[in-house]
Amino acid sequence: MPRVSSRRWAQFDEQLAVYRWLTRRGFRNLVGPPGEHVKFVERPLAMTIFRPCIDLHDGQVKQIVGSSLRDAKDGERVSASRAIENFVSDRSADWFASKYAVDDLSGGHVIKLGPGNDEAAIAALRAYPGGMQVGGGISSENALQWLARGASHVIVTSWLFDAEGIFQQDRLRTIVDLVGVDRLVIDLSCKKTPTGWTVAMNRWQTLTNLTINAATLDRLAEYCDEFLIHAADVEGLCNGIDCDLVQTMGRWGKLPMTYAGGVASLEDVEKVDQLSDGKVDVTVGSALDLFGGTGVSYESLVSWNRTRSKPL
Repeated sequence: MPRVSSRRWAQFDEQLAVYRWLTRRGFRNLVGPPGEHVKFVERPLAMTIFRPCIDLHDGQVKQIVGSSLRDAKDGERVSASRAIENFVSDRSADWFASKYAVDDLSGGHVIKLGPGNDEAAIAALRAYPGGMQVGGGISSENALQWLARGASHVIVTSWLFDAEGIFQQDRLRTIVDLVGVDRLVIDLSCKKTPTGWTVAMNRWQTLTNLTINAATLDRLAEYCDEFLIHAADVEGLCNGIDCDLVQTMGRWGKLPMTYAGGVASLEDVEKVDQLSDGKVDVTVGSALDLFGGTGVSYESLVSWNRTRSKPL
């Protein structure tokens, strides 16, 4: 069998990354499969799109200030009254999922913030089968179950680390072997530290040994279909996005990536688009009128996506 040069492999990897990024965003104007000479006819510009979310806490759809989630010392979750709630919906999770389906908003996520949320998550996935990802407590023991329940992808975070926050490469390989690269999203939600942005686990309470940079993203990219990154320091505060983090994500930009945290207005959505050169998608939480906010209207984001879905 002839040897393939490292330079040749590098060229192939670059082509494959671009191919995966474009096809995941629905572009089909490709000539040939990923490989020797992939050509993109009228290659489109990258465009940021809005990804919807359903955050579940104690079985209800809520918007919570991320840094306020805490565990009790004995390992039991603290009461909901200890978390700072920006919004608590009187509507069910499946109501939101059905609305996203009607408005053709795919690629969003259902996040289970602690126990007591499985029933609501299952209802949401049934209302929009294949339209939403699911995260929160995902491991090799339950990942296939959640895919069978209708999730397009499973989102994994804390399970990839040991109790001290040390990344476990063997666990990543295990879950990829189970669900496949195309059904896995790695959540690299983080906090700003002196070394940059450090990935945080256990509802952002425990810092890990992973730092978000090009080397880390390159290392993990072969194992997942997308990255999801919450800027935990600004999550739920509606005081603006972490511009430097968005730029870092956009400069890498080899896979679909979704940023969440701090969006306060439609101008912040536009800023994500500009700072990332359209390579990073965005989630809007507490500022959204659908969640009791006043900064961004849901209909404006539906319109935003539609204007970016028109064929060239």
